[in-house]
Amino acid sequence: MNILKTLLSKASPVLVAGAISMMLFIAGPAAAAWKPDGTLTLQIGFGAGGSTDTLGRVLAKVMKEQTGWNIIVENKTGGGGIAMFTGIAKMPPRGKVIGLGVNMPVLVNLVRRQNELAFKLDSFDYLGTISKAELALVAASDAPFDDLPGMIAYAKQQGTLAVAFGAPPQKLLIDVAAIETDTNFNLVTTKGGAETMKLILGGQVMVGFSSGEHFPHAEAGKMKIIAGANAKRLSYAPGVGTFVDAGINAYVDPWYYLATTKGSDAVALNAISKAIGNALKAPEMKEIARNTIKNDPLNLGPSGTRKMMVDGVSNVRILFGQ
Repeated sequence: MNILKTLLSKASPVLVAGAISMMLFIAGPAAAAWKPDGTLTLQIGFGAGGSTDTLGRVLAKVMKEQTGWNIIVENKTGGGGIAMFTGIAKMPPRGKVIGLGVNMPVLVNLVRRQNELAFKLDSFDYLGTISKAELALVAASDAPFDDLPGMIAYAKQQGTLAVAFGAPPQKLLIDVAAIETDTNFNLVTTKGGAETMKLILGGQVMVGFSSGEHFPHAEAGKMKIIAGANAKRLSYAPGVGTFVDAGINAYVDPWYYLATTKGSDAVALNAISKAIGNALKAPEMKEIARNTIKNDPLNLGPSGTRKMMVDGVSNVRILFGQ
């Protein structure tokens, strides 16, 4: 290093600039050539067959094709992603496991069970988002109601109504509806939208939540949309009212997001987040997002994803009166 300093001190400014440029040129590809030490695991916090699982598996496939990395996918169900993120938060920060979840179950638990969870917002390095989901309350096409007020009236008439949900925010939304309308609902827990659809089609429950799993069934005439669960009406069904439209002061706005253990190597984080961003630009990802959730990929990036989570905690506190 001393010899290099001596040579540079005696060289012309042009030669010095050239030497620095050469060093940056060499360092750049070295950083860009980062790859996982072995296998990179993408854990999905929901069961197989649902929208989160579908998006995650295609994302892993495209990333593997574009980078050459060895990427495997695992489903880690429980609590709408809580079990998966608990495990990731406890792992060594090696950048070898990333988690794909939905923000709302995590945010609700951070607000309502803050002292019970094994992680906090700052327990993770955030990598990006896949997109924003639109959540619908759906029923079999022969259900004796067509909208949320009609569903509530039917539940009161029958004394109760079975509603399937795959994540805590969905349960809380129905809880708010039950309290504000003085209605009794029989809540049935599922591992995700795919299982919810099976229960509805099988007649075990009459309604349930879907973030896109109902599309093929609706197109086949087997299901209908009862209400939108987001703050705004569903983009693909603007004529269908929301919970807010029905006078219920509650809604959810889910984001599909990716994170890993806090303290992971900065070079690894940069490489993984860039790989995610590049994969989301691929035609295959755009097609699966549109088919699965009727939306385009939307990546907030590492800093934007963290901001979304931080802001989300404040919004959930307001939403549930805390």
